Amino acid sequence: MLGKCVKLTCVSVLGVAWILDGAIADEKNWGKYQVEDRRSGYTYAQIETRSMQDDDFENPAMVLVDEAAEIWGKVDGKAGKACASCHSDAESSMKGVATVYPKFDKKLGKLKNIEQQINACRTKNMQAKAWKLESNPMLAMTVYVRHQSRGMPMSVKVDGEYAPFFEKGKKFYHERRGQLDMSCGSCHEDNAGNMIRANRLSQGQSHSFPTYRLKWQKVGSLHRRFRGCNKQVRATPFKAGSDEYVNLELYAGWRARGLPVETPSVRN
Repeated sequence: MLGKCVKLTCVSVLGVAWILDGAIADEKNWGKYQVEDRRSGYTYAQIETRSMQDDDFENPAMVLVDEAAEIWGKVDGKAGKACASCHSDAESSMKGVATVYPKFDKKLGKLKNIEQQINACRTKNMQAKAWKLESNPMLAMTVYVRHQSRGMPMSVKVDGEYAPFFEKGKKFYHERRGQLDMSCGSCHEDNAGNMIRANRLSQGQSHSFPTYRLKWQKVGSLHRRFRGCNKQVRATPFKAGSDEYVNLELYAGWRARGLPVETPSVRN
């Protein structure tokens, strides 16, 4: 009987501790990971996940940073050029890039994200083959480019020539879709901070991608996350790199305004 009481007491204590932990997490001063009412997904992650992200030796995505650093200086394509041929040292030339993408491309008359810019450089300047958007080289290079802005605040443009694309992204975010009749905001605005299965819902921002997800056991792009969310509400997903997702990426970047680039982040 005593054993049962002790066991029940332990369970009760753990239950209270879990509840208090959640309350403390909501009230904690998150420093750079919170700007006004905007909180990074980092603040909703479990402490073990945050610790993994904070330690570059423990962060499994840092392998891609090392891989891309080698690719950066490697000649590829008929033009006999490497990324470094035009952009020299990535640490200086790519600093701040992640904070302002997607950017408006006047020739195309629409937005272009970092992955698309990488492929434009490869095909036009290097005369090399384009990388598939979810391929390891593309993920590695995207992580590497964005990593140079780690810690810098997001500041995408949403006015002027960007305005119509921002409005399209905003509409997509709030538009209900799929058999479950849910929007992005159904989870990331109405239920941010609440649990869904084993995960705590974030506010739906872009500053941490590409991210290493423990669920995936690998690094994945923002558009992979978009596609996954669409599938979860039983909606037909768009292709990675589609105008719809790039517009949504701009809106998600605006939702992260002021929050630091975290690439490569770690999430559940």
